[in-house]
Amino acid sequence: MAFFTHRVCRSFSSSAVRNVVIKHVTIIGSGQMGAGIAQVAAQTGHSVTLVDTNEDILKKAVKGIEGSLKRVVKKKFAEKPEAGDEFIQKVLQNVSTSTDAGEAAQTSDLVLEAIVENLKIKQDLFGVLDKAAPAHTIFASNTSSLPISDIASATSRLDRFGGLHFFNPVPVMKLVEVIGTPSTSQETFDSLLNFSKALGKTPVSCKDTPGFIVNRLLVPYLLEAVRLHERGHGSKEDIDIAMKLGAGYPMGPFELADYVGLDTIKFIIDGWSEKDPDNPLFAQSEYLNRLVGEGKCGKKTGEGFYGKK
Repeated sequence: MAFFTHRVCRSFSSSAVRNVVIKHVTIIGSGQMGAGIAQVAAQTGHSVTLVDTNEDILKKAVKGIEGSLKRVVKKKFAEKPEAGDEFIQKVLQNVSTSTDAGEAAQTSDLVLEAIVENLKIKQDLFGVLDKAAPAHTIFASNTSSLPISDIASATSRLDRFGGLHFFNPVPVMKLVEVIGTPSTSQETFDSLLNFSKALGKTPVSCKDTPGFIVNRLLVPYLLEAVRLHERGHGSKEDIDIAMKLGAGYPMGPFELADYVGLDTIKFIIDGWSEKDPDNPLFAQSEYLNRLVGEGKCGKKTGEGFYGKK
């Protein structure tokens, strides 16, 4: 995914950066995650610039944000429709759009990318933005599986680079994983923590390890459920019921895998197993690979571990 950028060179030193209060946020990528982050940031009074490759994509994203806000209004302003309309307009006024990531970055306290999970594309994007953004601007990635250090390596602001991993759907899910690399300054990390709290989220501190906290535990759990079934030790249905009723999980592992996307799970485990091939937790599943190869990726395609829905 390419983003039009206006190349502006700036000179700066990390010593000038101290405890950035994040008010203006640029979000690169207006898909489900990017638009969701934009919505919660705008709802909490932040000025947001949402960036994508063309105006049609951005218009669709803004329309999606408006639809999500209307659902919020139905619950919070059921007896005050006029106040609800005012709320929606106020939030939307905090959102602007752009197809020029470099230009948007010039006025940002935080640039957060939520684009395709491709390391080179992320590095290319941040390499350009590094030259455009002012000294104080913090960079962050919403990646769920790629090392933050690898993404940050394309920039000269390693101390001002971290991870902000939100969860889908962003307006509903309360957790944000805040990831610091060995080079991330304490000031930057504190700014990211404070920003997460300002959004009304609950942040947890994470090291830059594969999958951070949630996915590092969740993905091997999902794969072990698949292996359990492959060994003939339980049906998909029984395993799902067992984990819901026995462990209190809202969804069983096969239901959750279909919801997350089997291709997404495969992408994550492929990356981890490539870096650590001897780790049994990262072992491949023939069953999962076959389903993805057949285009059966779960809810998004209408068929996954469970049949067509």
